[in-house]
Amino acid sequence: MDVKLDPSRDDLPLMANTSHILVKHYVLDLDVDFESQVIEGTVVLFFKSRNRLKKQSTSTREMCGSESNEACRVSSPEPCSSPVTTTGTFSSDMGWNDFVICGKGGKDTAGKDCHHDNREQASGVSSSKHCCGTGNHGSEDFVLVLDCCDLSVLKVEEVDVAAVPGVEKFTRSPQLMVVPEELRNQIVHELVTLPAYCWREQLDYYALCSQAPGCGELLFDTDTWSLQIRKSGVQTATDFPHAIRIRYRTKPQGRSVMWTSDQSGRPCVYTMGSPINNRALFPCQEPPVAMSTWQATAQAAASFVVLMSGENSARPAQLQEGCLSWHYYVTMPMPASTFTIAVGSWAEMKLDTCPSSNLETESSFSPSEADFRYADVCGHTEYPCRFQSASAATQAIIPYRVFAPESLKGACQETLLQLIPLCLSAAHSVLGTHPFSRLDLLIVPANFPSLGMASPHIIFLSQSVLTGMRHLCGTRLCHEIAHAWFGLAIGARDWTEEWLSEGFATHLEDVFWTQAQQLAAHKAQEHQELRACLHWRRLQDEVQNSPEGMQVLRPNKERTGHVSDSGSSVIRHGLNPEKVFMQVHYLKGYFLLRFLARRLGDGTYFTFLRRFVHTFHGQLILSQDFLQMLLENIPEERRLELSVENILRDWLESSGIPQLLPDQLVLLLEHLLEQKTLNPRTLQSLEKTYLLPQQDAEVRHRWCELIVKHKYAKAYRDVERFLLEDQAMGVYLYGELMVSEDPSQQQVARRCFELTKEQMDRSSAELVAEMLF
Repeated sequence: MDVKLDPSRDDLPLMANTSHILVKHYVLDLDVDFESQVIEGTVVLFFKSRNRLKKQSTSTREMCGSESNEACRVSSPEPCSSPVTTTGTFSSDMGWNDFVICGKGGKDTAGKDCHHDNREQASGVSSSKHCCGTGNHGSEDFVLVLDCCDLSVLKVEEVDVAAVPGVEKFTRSPQLMVVPEELRNQIVHELVTLPAYCWREQLDYYALCSQAPGCGELLFDTDTWSLQIRKSGVQTATDFPHAIRIRYRTKPQGRSVMWTSDQSGRPCVYTMGSPINNRALFPCQEPPVAMSTWQATAQAAASFVVLMSGENSARPAQLQEGCLSWHYYVTMPMPASTFTIAVGSWAEMKLDTCPSSNLETESSFSPSEADFRYADVCGHTEYPCRFQSASAATQAIIPYRVFAPESLKGACQETLLQLIPLCLSAAHSVLGTHPFSRLDLLIVPANFPSLGMASPHIIFLSQSVLTGMRHLCGTRLCHEIAHAWFGLAIGARDWTEEWLSEGFATHLEDVFWTQAQQLAAHKAQEHQELRACLHWRRLQDEVQNSPEGMQVLRPNKERTGHVSDSGSSVIRHGLNPEKVFMQVHYLKGYFLLRFLARRLGDGTYFTFLRRFVHTFHGQLILSQDFLQMLLENIPEERRLELSVENILRDWLESSGIPQLLPDQLVLLLEHLLEQKTLNPRTLQSLEKTYLLPQQDAEVRHRWCELIVKHKYAKAYRDVERFLLEDQAMGVYLYGELMVSEDPSQQQVARRCFELTKEQMDRSSAELVAEMLF
């Protein structure tokens, strides 16, 4: 089962067998030790098997809603014999009335293979050569496979959730047998399927169950990319323990977290957006289909602040002298790869005189319009959803906090703190309801490998955005805010379709930023056209200097979204170090969306985009989901040759830059005419990429202007051909050729005039003669 890959050139494996069993919730209890540069603790995983879905024995909704609604009361459950801190202990910005519960539509999964003895294993060293079958074939044990790398796994055990006081409310099934294993799995099943309006009590019971005693160690094995767990004699995912606890520790060189110092020289650690995601932080199911919720408690020395992906603005609790505990949770299911943590001596930044960060502004919708607009049932699996809340729909600026090393306080006050409310409000004006209820922003250490990274409820920004004018800070902030909708609330079902996140964020960053600056329409247009020109130059350069295979936005083509029978898959080029620095998914995606927005018209396109967000938030999509819905909104007469198949073929499944339509080429060439210099290699690439000599007269006219302006002698033949064959449009070019005062260009003009003057109408001939002589 050990998978040997060369990190310099191979794909990233997603090993978890999500087709048989799915993690529905994680409870992490972590101890952060800066002296050893190790995070040690436990993660408790609560599962739901695919087969159990088919034979659900009770109606959870009835259990939660019937009689006195006992199972959903917010009264605190009796404490366990082990000390436990429930979510109710901590401050939350999210109130009971913030949400209306959305309709269901969830997904399911699980199963693969292997076995091992219970002793610590260094990831990458397998002590077992005996692999078992997946699923329930024959008499082999079912094997749970989790994504895991660079971790020392110390112990895996089943959790005795039946020992939690008060949990009997989850055992009402009349068919329930007294077999302990079945009892425990039934309790977990009822817990993970509680309706969304029971979210507070559900989190409390997850916390209590995570502290319950173990009831038997499980066999496990590790290899380079995975942790395999089995229980002797258990042959199906349905019978496999539905709550397990894994005790483990990270390694200082683990690739999911970065141990470093901040700008003030103080130690810190943070998740860095590693290509291997979070599998070196905790064992998990990484395929995006494994949508889960989580809650996490982290302990660190009292001098440190812990930030995490969480709906609540955590306040520390003192465990013992010199040690604080921080607790965060999320109720919106998302892939485990989006979990983020940052621990350091961060200081909260505030303006000396500034509006409250809890500022809310008036919505452009009246309450009645907002209520009507958000009346539809959501399409995702059930969770407390802001898109069904009229108050959330009108909240233009969500609560936010800013953290950074103390040494960056002045820079944060001068730029970032002033821009956040503007950018949040601009995003809301374009896309509507913010998917997340709050936001933390952290200025990360100087070694952070990009300008920004968005995770649920938290954004990392590079210190580089704080210097100079506001433009870089504003555009990067808008880019990361856009990821709340595209990348987080709406994710790609196949991670090779990265453009669904980065292409949308790149397109929206310019739209948000012009809105945040409140530019007049013509100024906003000029700004976006200039940005398009810059993006074009960057894309063109990247296409010329990168492998063709890495320029394809949908490399799996018709097999995009497909996984093996077990649910495992690979991310194409996921471990290629070049990919981290490539912009093709950003820029090619940007130009596709710009092209589509132009085809519909900006007003129609952004109205559609709001509707798309409302339809697909909380779900995973493929490219065709977006394209199909978009094309349904384009009138037949404006579609021309557009189809899902053509767009997939020309834009997403081909390397290089797609062939543009004539009006787009005219616009592109006009942008390039505004540039003072273009080198011959760029002009040659344009000519070959877009077959410019073969385009219509409007396009060729702009192409000839570029040739003349930049004295591109290799293409003077195209100018001559235009002057001879397109006399109705060529008069202006004579003037350009003569004004250049370049002898070779003036010679082209005179030669062409001699050949055509007898055929020209008198007024044109006189005008040209005046230019030439």
